[in-house]
Amino acid sequence: MGLQLTIYGAEQKCASCVHLPSAIETKEWLEAALNRKFPNADLAVLYVDIEQTTDNEEHKSFSEAILNDEYFYPLVVLNGEVIAEGNPNLKTVSAKVEAAM
Repeated sequence: MGLQLTIYGAEQKCASCVHLPSAIETKEWLEAALNRKFPNADLAVLYVDIEQTTDNEEHKSFSEAILNDEYFYPLVVLNGEVIAEGNPNLKTVSAKVEAAM
């Protein structure tokens, strides 16, 4: 069974995240780091723009929660479970991915 890592964000950074990488940059470095750490993992990494409409109910739900200030973005979700938000820690994300494998 494959793992789905979804990073939610927006093109514009949140006000408190100005000095941090953008959500798309976060997706790119997380994907690269996890692929290096787990080269044989069946891991798909997806970026979802919270300002774009979607028919996917899970994506719509997380996007609305971020827009309603329930979560900070970038929001990192592994198989439907929130594992990090704001400034994700690679060690924490790696541990969650490894535990889910």
